[in-house]
Amino acid sequence: MNEQKSSDIYLRPRFRMEFEESHQNLIAKFKDISKNKTSKFGIVISDGHVIIDIPAEENHFWSPQLNIEIEQFEGNKSIVKGLFGPKPQVWTMFMFIHFAMAVAFIGFSIAAYVQWTLKSQYGFSLSIVILLPILWVVMYFLGQIGKKTGDKQMDELYKFMMKTLKS
Repeated sequence: MNEQKSSDIYLRPRFRMEFEESHQNLIAKFKDISKNKTSKFGIVISDGHVIIDIPAEENHFWSPQLNIEIEQFEGNKSIVKGLFGPKPQVWTMFMFIHFAMAVAFIGFSIAAYVQWTLKSQYGFSLSIVILLPILWVVMYFLGQIGKKTGDKQMDELYKFMMKTLKS
């Protein structure tokens, strides 16, 4: 097995591994565990895509989810690509807030410029333009705090995945 991990600075850490086994065998391992209900983790399998969730009783707002893509490589080899991230609802909310902040930044920047050009009061628009990048930084650190909160669960998901793949 050959493993590559991306930098820890990402909010959604990624990894990539090569296995000397066919992708059907690797997917079958997850299907067996899912059918037999021998795992506390929730497993959803669709084609070569496996999603592993934290159990409902341990789940909290910052609980991670592990998305695995298993692809056939040359011959009897497989590539397993993994992505840790928040639940889709949390990720969508964060992206929506970032998008709204970007639109507001552009809008208030234009408003401040127009008000400045017309020599009218532009203090409010300028203060919002200054405040929004600060809020972007705060959002980034909230994401980092969320990632740290889910670190233990990320380790559990990773260990479960590795145990399953090596079985």
